[in-house]
Amino acid sequence: MRHFTAIAFGLALIAAAPADSPGHVPEPTGLWQGPMHGYTPNTVEGASVLDTAALTRLLAEKKPVLIDVALADKKPPSMSDSTPWMPAHRSIPGAVWMPGAGGGSSDAPFADAFARRIADLTGGDLSRPIVTFCHPECWGSWNAAKRLVGLGYKEVYWYPEGLEGWQAERDPATVKADPVWAEADPADQPR
Repeated sequence: MRHFTAIAFGLALIAAAPADSPGHVPEPTGLWQGPMHGYTPNTVEGASVLDTAALTRLLAEKKPVLIDVALADKKPPSMSDSTPWMPAHRSIPGAVWMPGAGGGSSDAPFADAFARRIADLTGGDLSRPIVTFCHPECWGSWNAAKRLVGLGYKEVYWYPEGLEGWQAERDPATVKADPVWAEADPADQPR
């Protein structure tokens, strides 16, 4: 009887889980254009998904291009204009920080700026390994990986554990936003 009760309780918990919980999020057919923070799929068609151990091995073996698409922190509205705002962005050492590059915009100038910058970073080599990441439960890095697959890159990796996953096990580095991306990115694009 106890065994049956435990099974029934487990089934009730599964049935009560929210429909949008991790593992139940289907991949959209195109780029995600909803809120950038929320449950994401467990896969990106055409790309490989990494955990921290796999990313560490990949870094040692293949020296991939690391693309951090996390948004830049915004100055809180409660801070006066005269108060200095100097946030520090912590990332995986060696990463290129392209704030907002994971936006789901289908706007051609945005897509072109992304494609040009990635081509520069890879030397135009479609077989060069590339890893996208931002924060856990961030659609931005998922979108960036999806864009890379669509651009024909053959070795695309998505690291959904993101900055917090890396920092839980490894030392991060303080990085500045990529100046080439900041100059090329159309400023009015939604993120």
